[in-house]
Amino acid sequence: MTTHAPQAAQSVTLPASLDEAVAALTAMPAAVPVAGGTDLMAAVNKGQLRPAGLVGLGRISEIRGWRYLDGHALLGAGLTHARMGRPDFAALIPALAASARAAGPPQIRNAGTLGGNIATAAPTGDALPVLAALEADLVIAGPGGARREIPVSHLLAGREMLAPAELIGFVRVPLLHAPQVFLKATGRTGPGRATASVAVVLDPARRGVRCAVGAIAPMPLRPLEAERWIASLIDWDGERGLAAEALAASGEYVAAACIPDPAPAAQGEEPPALPPAVLHLRRTVAALARRALGRALS
Repeated sequence: MTTHAPQAAQSVTLPASLDEAVAALTAMPAAVPVAGGTDLMAAVNKGQLRPAGLVGLGRISEIRGWRYLDGHALLGAGLTHARMGRPDFAALIPALAASARAAGPPQIRNAGTLGGNIATAAPTGDALPVLAALEADLVIAGPGGARREIPVSHLLAGREMLAPAELIGFVRVPLLHAPQVFLKATGRTGPGRATASVAVVLDPARRGVRCAVGAIAPMPLRPLEAERWIASLIDWDGERGLAAEALAASGEYVAAACIPDPAPAAQGEEPPALPPAVLHLRRTVAALARRALGRALS
């Protein structure tokens, strides 16, 4: 399993279907599902995790592709970042493809999966703000062939959790056929973990703007009031452009909503200033939001 772990897993099961994988987890509750293993195996190598068993999901073909369903794309949880970054997928869901291409070096993109990104729920997960902005739903597979759907935001926020032996089978994403953009900032050049990321999705049918900010909190943040204000500025029947001043104000609104000023210690006192690192982060979010909105509107 790894050259660094002194203790290997006791058993490895390789099911051929989603229901077989659920059955294997039901039979061995202490087992851990693994697809790409980009996070799991790192934890094993560091000695942070010693699973009693592994249920490998790599042979389940039904979750490694996608199909159309009632105006939505039903994405298999086993889709790799590399597969989502290809041009045919980018024509389907551009922002998710952009996040997949930014997910890290080639070895990570070739192994890491969409479902793993969601299940791990790391704040720096590149796909998470895109899925939040798209208001995607998860199709959860459970024992006895059961299926249920929950909003991805509920899982990321901890409002709903996976029950024992449940697996993320699919991600249902609405096909808006409208501009959408993902941008991120990293602490170094080249692919790396995001210090901040922004996904912007236009919804012309509802005359709405959806924005999600990632990496700055344990889960993606949706500045709902800022979204409504930005949507009110857009001429949906015209060219949909915004002046540079409006774009700058929109970015500042999004950033301030996600990283607000601290509250004053007592009533009537001036609020304390943000620490320099936090102020820099807020400026980064503002710049990303301004650029993402500008690209979507153009």
